[in-house]
Amino acid sequence: MSKRQPEGAVQAAPQEGAGGARGATGPTLTGKVVLITGASSGIGRAVALACAEAGADLALTYRANRRGADDTAESVRRHGRRAETMVAQVREAFGRVDVWVNNAGADILTGEAARLTWPEKLDRLLAVDLRGTVLASWKAVALMRGQPSGGVILNVSWDHVLAGGTKGGYAEVFCAAKGGVYSFSRALARSVAPHIRVNVLGPGWIETAYGESLDAKIKERITRSIPLSRWGTPQEVAHVAVYLASDAASYVTGQMLMINGGAVV
Repeated sequence: MSKRQPEGAVQAAPQEGAGGARGATGPTLTGKVVLITGASSGIGRAVALACAEAGADLALTYRANRRGADDTAESVRRHGRRAETMVAQVREAFGRVDVWVNNAGADILTGEAARLTWPEKLDRLLAVDLRGTVLASWKAVALMRGQPSGGVILNVSWDHVLAGGTKGGYAEVFCAAKGGVYSFSRALARSVAPHIRVNVLGPGWIETAYGESLDAKIKERITRSIPLSRWGTPQEVAHVAVYLASDAASYVTGQMLMINGGAVV
């Protein structure tokens, strides 16, 4: 689980179809423009850096953490790539986006948000994680349909939507929102093929702010339930994102790739 929401810009030279060049041999994003929502920290930041390492220029969006977004952009530039935080409409800012990653999501686990009522937590997740992903995906489709090269959309769900989650209120509200993201993405993949590919990242227990704040005994119990006996890192999620965004995955659409150490199989 992770996140945040839209606002920056870049330009890049045209390249072969983002939707897929047959015979691609490896996960490179050279020459592509990648937009990532919620890129100021956690998984979004890791995906941005991995995409930069793979050769992409970045547009990074955020909701409130401007300093985090600027830090991510500076780290991207240190990899020799262009990056800016968005302040204008996507079409005006770029003219083109090859890969759109909907990573932004509401935090209901830490800080002040942890004290919200269950209806408030549900409303926040449905508004940001589900509705935000749907609206942003539609915007990406509108842009990519006008591009000869098409594009790739990656949405973020949760591995537990395939297994009912863990017990308790948090599992219920996350499954409600993230299950919607998963089902929506599969339906969208059929609607926009073959010009646009749509896939889903399914992180499991990942070392983000929630993991850092969790009671040690609870975290150890969760760790024992994972076949690989550890929590994943944002970087491991990012590596999967680069693969799905690249032409190496040109024959993959409508799928959720789980990054969870075998916790859900």
